[in-house]
Amino acid sequence: MQKKELENTLATVHALLQAEGMSEAADLVRFYPARAEQTGYDNWNGGTDIWQLFFEVPADDYARLVSSKKQLEEQISARLRTVLEPDTQDWYSAKIVPVKLYRADWREGGAELPQQVRLNIFDGLGLENIDWNGNLNDVEFLSRLYDLQNLPSLDSRFQDAAGDIWQHRINNDDWNSDWVFSDERFGLLNASADTFLRFLCEIVHPVVRLNHDEALKIVAHFNDQLRQVGWELHEVERIAGRSRFSYRQISNNGARAVTRAKTVADALDAGWMAKEIERLENAVDIDPALAIGTAKDLVESCCKTILSKRGVSIGKSDNLGQLTKKLTRELQLVPEGITDEAKGADSIRLILQNLTQLTSNLAHLRGLYGSGHGRDGQHRGLQPRHARLAVASAVAFIDFIAETHHYRESTDPQESINRPRGLTP
Repeated sequence: MQKKELENTLATVHALLQAEGMSEAADLVRFYPARAEQTGYDNWNGGTDIWQLFFEVPADDYARLVSSKKQLEEQISARLRTVLEPDTQDWYSAKIVPVKLYRADWREGGAELPQQVRLNIFDGLGLENIDWNGNLNDVEFLSRLYDLQNLPSLDSRFQDAAGDIWQHRINNDDWNSDWVFSDERFGLLNASADTFLRFLCEIVHPVVRLNHDEALKIVAHFNDQLRQVGWELHEVERIAGRSRFSYRQISNNGARAVTRAKTVADALDAGWMAKEIERLENAVDIDPALAIGTAKDLVESCCKTILSKRGVSIGKSDNLGQLTKKLTRELQLVPEGITDEAKGADSIRLILQNLTQLTSNLAHLRGLYGSGHGRDGQHRGLQPRHARLAVASAVAFIDFIAETHHYRESTDPQESINRPRGLTP
């Protein structure tokens, strides 16, 4: 199957899945690359080629899809056959597979650090006109990390890397200042995460960068990018009153939760949730009180958005608890439909009851520790890990109610037509 033909087929499959309310399968077709591969041949009925469309999914997403993988493959396969049956006797099916990683350094330890994140960091240095080598020349800086005498020269006139770097950066100055980022001898774009992160730590080393405030600003820029993929620079000691930094892996649950919140907002077409999400993204690690307060605001905005979409009136004085009760009844979140004979019925009831109780607990936490209230001199706030817990809890709630809202609409198309307007449940 040619690339153009494959794209046209997938576009049609996506449209069918969307129209039939199979949004998870539709998103998979839309967002993940697919390749067609002939996997067999059947001689029956004149001969039939057997093809599989492999949808390649990153490892984290693949793990999330394991429980629904078979169902998704069946949904996509059925629509593939619907689209292709009029034009071919060949047999097509869908298969979800993890993306293969081609990393020579995978045994070296440390999580993968995507190339795009590395490029973003280097682009940021360029936009801020920051010299990576600080107050040292290129040879002095790189000699702190590499044995330049044992690295090859790219200029035949010199025996090693130290010679050609000196010639082209100090003597002639005919290389661009960012030459090191793409030089394969140092492998900053493709080498292990450890190699790249050691280079960043050296950029803000007190010997390299004498201005402490400038170093802190650069670290903040680095961490904006690194925390998205589970890394950060952190202070390990002080030299003459200036910070020396190292690197470490961190939990990325906060970043993932924020990403999921953006997905929910997009699905609800709720532009007014964007400011809360932006504040969450910026505050989880640096301002836990603001993050906790904003998590409550995000839940409130989501409740109002869904209630408005479903034609339920909202009183000006309705607090978060009242909004949650309205939404619980409107979406039928309390699982009366689960019979006692169903396995785990009591557990399912308890989980859903706790989920709706989450909003009042979040509001209470915001009152104790969040933003928006004055504090006495003895007050001590919570840590970023507590903020991440609050954010993850809030996102779990809005994710569930948004999916339930879409499920109700997709399974009962007449619901939005028959629902009384302006009535408080």
